[in-house]
Amino acid sequence: MPESMAAQLQQDMECEGLLECIHGLKQLDKACFRILVESERPLTIDDIADGVDRERSTAYRSIQRLLQSGFIQQEQINYDEGGYYHVYSPTDPKTIANDMQRKLNDWYAKMGQLIQEFEDKYAEAGDRAVPVEG
Repeated sequence: MPESMAAQLQQDMECEGLLECIHGLKQLDKACFRILVESERPLTIDDIADGVDRERSTAYRSIQRLLQSGFIQQEQINYDEGGYYHVYSPTDPKTIANDMQRKLNDWYAKMGQLIQEFEDKYAEAGDRAVPVEG
């Protein structure tokens, strides 16, 4: 079960915690992302799997989550004799930050709407409630 927002606000968080909090990414996803960020060149799935010491299929699933969240880019490299392979590189941090800000703004607007619905719903019941004497 996810932690309450109050509990999350009590914790010390690092900026990488946003990857988990906003996008639901896992520890392995963060490790794969870190490998890509620290690399001077785009990497293959095999490079990434070696870097995180995991099987190729496990690294591939993590890379797919990073692609879906927009944290990395995929490029197809074609062989001269036919065939191809993919390499991966991180998305520009400014683009990622703008996307996270947009998601946070959407979440904030939705929470504001739910709070208003809560107030409207229970204000009617509160009008009928018997005051507690102290």
